Amino acid sequence: MASSNFVDYVKICCRTGAGGPGAVHFHRDKLTAKGGPDGGDGGRAGHIIVRGNKQLWTLLHLKYRKHVLAEPGARGESTLKTGAEGKDEYLEVPIGTIAKDFATGEFLFEISHDGQEEILLKGGRGGQGNHHYKSSTNQSPRYAQPGEPSKEEWKILELKLLADVGLVGFPNAGKSTLLSVVSAAKPEIADYAFTTLVPNLGIVKYHENKSFVMADIPGIIEGAHSGKGLGTRFLRHIERNSVLLFMISADSKDIKKEYKILLKELKLYNPELLDKARVLAITKADLLDDELLKEMKKEVPKGVPSVFISSIANKGLDKLKDLLWKELNKP
Repeated sequence: MASSNFVDYVKICCRTGAGGPGAVHFHRDKLTAKGGPDGGDGGRAGHIIVRGNKQLWTLLHLKYRKHVLAEPGARGESTLKTGAEGKDEYLEVPIGTIAKDFATGEFLFEISHDGQEEILLKGGRGGQGNHHYKSSTNQSPRYAQPGEPSKEEWKILELKLLADVGLVGFPNAGKSTLLSVVSAAKPEIADYAFTTLVPNLGIVKYHENKSFVMADIPGIIEGAHSGKGLGTRFLRHIERNSVLLFMISADSKDIKKEYKILLKELKLYNPELLDKARVLAITKADLLDDELLKEMKKEVPKGVPSVFISSIANKGLDKLKDLLWKELNKP
């Protein structure tokens, strides 16, 4: 996984500069020998800002950028001039990126549209110049406020893929094979568990130049909600899918049991996932003869649209697309 171009998690050390100190200065010109205080305020330090970019699909460009530094603010000047602000530092991220504080795990914000900007770490404020401290009893203050000190905090950026349909199933359920057949995506396919180690996206063409995006999520196993297997590392990608396509192999010993386990894992991870539209596909249907197919249809869970498919034999795929399109376009 280390060599993969798909990166959906980065930990970054963010450090802003200090705010500029206020100036201690008194007005002087050829007509004024002893003027009042006119020291300007210090400039604020640069912010570290996260900005959404719809052209990005991964956090790969931030993988090796472990430290992000913003400039300090400049010192205040005479004649009430405010010091220059430190340059803001921008981090471009894909749509669907969330930010968290590493120390506390606190959720900070989510980037949901192109061009959206959120401050990840604020720069220090500049100090006030000595003109703020003049009064009737102190007309010549010889002190000013220092700027706020610099801050250093570790932040986490996580990406949740945005796709119309998310594939949910145990390892080896045929998710990658389906994606490779119905789209131009080329995920790794092999006859062993956890072939898919990173999510894959594919555009599925439908009738009359219509299309939708399908995401192949690494396989779920019992206990995934608590981190077992690939665990919560990839369950978060399902949160942004409109429709969940549950996939269970036709050679399963108990289709209903597997479906219930998948539902349970999603519920334990995030109960709101069960509010999403669902479609059930029984894969590898080319292994079934007509009589066995008739019997297995009795074992399919009720209350969810279902279809028997075979990606290899191109069986039932049109019906599957019809079901998915119908669910995606429900009011």
